[in-house]
Amino acid sequence: MISLLYEIVYAGHSTIRFPTSGPRFSLTDSSLTTMKKLFPLLLFVALTANATPQSGRRTTRIPTPVEPTVESSSSSRPPTTPYLRPEMSALPESLRERPIKSLDQGSFRLADFEGKVIVVNLWASWCGPCRMEVPEYEKVRKEYAGQAVEFIGLTTEDPRTSSERVKQFVRSVKFGFRLGWADRDTALTLMNGRKGIPQTVVIATDGRIVGQWTGYSQRRSGDHLREIIDSALSQTISANQH
Repeated sequence: MISLLYEIVYAGHSTIRFPTSGPRFSLTDSSLTTMKKLFPLLLFVALTANATPQSGRRTTRIPTPVEPTVESSSSSRPPTTPYLRPEMSALPESLRERPIKSLDQGSFRLADFEGKVIVVNLWASWCGPCRMEVPEYEKVRKEYAGQAVEFIGLTTEDPRTSSERVKQFVRSVKFGFRLGWADRDTALTLMNGRKGIPQTVVIATDGRIVGQWTGYSQRRSGDHLREIIDSALSQTISANQH
């Protein structure tokens, strides 16, 4: 089709006649002038028609669902400096009272642990740094057994599709925290503007957020958690003495 257009427009004859099965027709000089002006448009149409897939199907790219970013582990740097947003320096009452579905059965609220320092770890079974962080945090949890500290692990995954995978993860890493499912609102509120995991939030007995960081640092995450817990416990003791 492209070659035919070229021959029609750029032939050196003033009149071009085409034999057809019906009446014969011709293009005059004026017609050729018009055709030359229209040639770029006709060429574009011809190329577009040739480029159309033969099957006629159209595809639409479906956006990938957004999931929390996985923070890479590092052996040379500590977890991110504790991060606090001015509008959430304390745990909202709505979050304290919100039921959290347990991993196995039943539910619990953060308000159930009033008078305790609460450590909340946000994780997911598909998160590599989360898997590496759990053993260090488990050592910390055992060290504070019998003290006023509650360790809670909340997965950001969907229980409708990830239940078996999450339970298998918990068994493989021997996760001894109180475990539950963080729904979207709970996760976004606790993350306080950050979407990375693993993420740790430490809440003092009066509801203040005394530490929050994202990421895992080999052999340093556990020490950092101890420091924040000890500081929170010291503040509690000091407050009770006054």
